[in-house]
Amino acid sequence: MNRLGMMVDLSHASVQTMKDVMQVSKAPIIFSHSSAFALCNSSRNVPDDVLKLVALNGGIVMVNFYTYFITCNATATIADVIAHINHIRDVAGIDHVGLGAGYDGINFTPTGLEDVSKYPQLLARLLEDPDWTEEDIKKLAGKNLLRVFGEVEEIRDKWRLAAVMPGEELIPAIYLKGHTDCMYLGS
Repeated sequence: MNRLGMMVDLSHASVQTMKDVMQVSKAPIIFSHSSAFALCNSSRNVPDDVLKLVALNGGIVMVNFYTYFITCNATATIADVIAHINHIRDVAGIDHVGLGAGYDGINFTPTGLEDVSKYPQLLARLLEDPDWTEEDIKKLAGKNLLRVFGEVEEIRDKWRLAAVMPGEELIPAIYLKGHTDCMYLGS
């Protein structure tokens, strides 16, 4: 995926997969719609040790607004979402947090964040906090994701110039457990 310039999205991955991918990816990864595991222990959310790896990788965690990923139940508020944003910022840094609401696939939203028309209220609430600057808000609202896009493309372009070819590993027959329709058997 790095060679092709594709973003690696780990939002549906296990913790071990998250760690494995960040060991091999040269490009920054993303969590397009995940939140902080420390605040809600959903398997969709990102644990603190992985948040630290995201910072080292240069990636981004985009906070999901699904109430069950925010409070682990059917109700949440804009303040609960802000808590996730602030937690990710505190652990990974301002350059590694974004917004990934997930409105197209959720049926429970936090009070005060029912749809994208509520983003101005979210951003205004953050600006009321002296720890947030206008530049921080710009990063959260999109600049961080644009930076990651650029870095992913930069890795792709460097690898293209270096003529990096895709790797392909054959699956040993011992792991196929009787399946003979694998295209790699005859390779």
